[in-house]
Amino acid sequence: MVGFEINDVPFNPDGWGPPDSTDSSNVPFAPFSRSDKLGRIADWTRSNPNTRPNNQRPTDSAFDFTTDDSFGGPLNPDDDATFRLVDGKPPPRPKFGPKWRFQNNRNQLPQRRDEEVEAKKREAEKQRARRDRLYHANRSGGNNNPRREAAVFKSSVDIQPEWNMLDQIPFSTFTKLSYNVPEPEDLLVCGSLEPYDKTYDRVTPKNERRLERFKNRNFFKVTTTDDPIIRRLANEDKATVFATDSILSTLMCAPRSVYSWDIVIQRVGNKLFFDKRDGSQLDLLSVNETSQEPLPEAKDDINSAHSLSVEAAYINQNFSQQVLVRDGNKVSFDEPNPFAGEGEEVASVGYRYRRWKLDNDTNLVVRCEVQSYMDINNQKSFLTLNALNEFDPKYSGVDWRRKLDTQRGAVLATELKNNANKIAKWTAQAILASADMMKLGYVTRVHPRDHFNHVILAVVGYKPREFAGQINLNTANMWGIVKSIVDLCMKLNEGKYVLVKDPQKPQVRIYEVPVDAFENDYVEEPLPEDEQVQPPVENGDRVDENGAKDDAEAKEVKAEA
Repeated sequence: MVGFEINDVPFNPDGWGPPDSTDSSNVPFAPFSRSDKLGRIADWTRSNPNTRPNNQRPTDSAFDFTTDDSFGGPLNPDDDATFRLVDGKPPPRPKFGPKWRFQNNRNQLPQRRDEEVEAKKREAEKQRARRDRLYHANRSGGNNNPRREAAVFKSSVDIQPEWNMLDQIPFSTFTKLSYNVPEPEDLLVCGSLEPYDKTYDRVTPKNERRLERFKNRNFFKVTTTDDPIIRRLANEDKATVFATDSILSTLMCAPRSVYSWDIVIQRVGNKLFFDKRDGSQLDLLSVNETSQEPLPEAKDDINSAHSLSVEAAYINQNFSQQVLVRDGNKVSFDEPNPFAGEGEEVASVGYRYRRWKLDNDTNLVVRCEVQSYMDINNQKSFLTLNALNEFDPKYSGVDWRRKLDTQRGAVLATELKNNANKIAKWTAQAILASADMMKLGYVTRVHPRDHFNHVILAVVGYKPREFAGQINLNTANMWGIVKSIVDLCMKLNEGKYVLVKDPQKPQVRIYEVPVDAFENDYVEEPLPEDEQVQPPVENGDRVDENGAKDDAEAKEVKAEA
């Protein structure tokens, strides 16, 4: 066997350890500092921390150096506060209950409770962020509505490749503008008005009124340059800029618009004319333009955007004539209706040609409209008459028949959210005409699938300027938009231009177009009600407006009509 040799071990007769004469030159030097972790063990000899006097802080180490000053001072007990003993307990077992049994994702493994809490927090944060986006989208007029991002809106006019784009103005620039104008002056008042029937102020959903039809009264929506009165005022140099209230209100409320629109601008000499293009749908009333829920895209659907616009235009015209006292007690003005022929029966309307002074070199003449009047303290107060229409409570979420009596404010708030642009334009037109009161009617369908028959549920009156404050419509901002566009167009050369609202972005663009543009456009007038989409089919029978339930009978009645 190989022997095991033991080196010499020096003997220390005076105590423990090697003698002082031991050679330690070959022992490696291992320096350390106070911050080094030399070792740590559990101390089981310490007393209960609850019984420790003066709430002395326990130490994790069995060797307490906090009072040792051999290393230059006492140790700070907080130096080791970040150290934690390893938790040796097993993790809690997951609980398999209905919460995991009915999850949408069947392959997802059960989570620990802390992970479940974190997942709920993340989901709550996503919901809050979504509500914030919807809130800001509604306040901005619906231009950033996430539910309508996928909808592709078409331009109101076909942009030709030979057109030259001169400028594009974002709506964010419009919202910062402000301009104050003095009170206008009336140059001429034409037409005649019938008095308002005050009994309609007492209409409620319980005693609703059937909406009548006025096919024998003619309504005129004449553009600026086709107006003989404006032509006469332009020849007399009464102003340098000419427009109608519908065109001007479209400019004033442009930041609230979602659908595309266009306005033709003609620069003739030192004069500027804002016109409606032939075939334009500027006079049609949009429905649910700023709503969160998109409308059906099929044009032949009775709830599509185009069908609802035509329906709203007819409702608005019929409502404006039904709420009048038709006893022949009309108020006539300086001149008769400038667009009516001899012996022709026209609707009750008064045209006020008013002039505003924009600056020392620029005057603006606008043709404003009022539909009725009231005698208050032996003075005549002018009224504007407009109607909001409900087509299906499922889209708005508020049933007018149930909510108008008890929650009229909620109904109006819903309409302000879904039709912010249309109501703002009505308010702007009432302010331009200096109407003393604007009457809003609430008209709904007899049945959600019947777009021929309607009833009036209520009529509410508002003072235009007070109502403008309620809907956050700033008159100084409206005039600031008009002034900026007029100043921009006054710098252009003589010719024809078109101002187009971008169908996808919140901005407008100005194009230079040929002089003969839009002259041969087809004039798309609203279809008569008898030629619109056929009435709904229920239980296999077709029910039309005249009560014919059979298809053959419906065709015969329509042929006779």
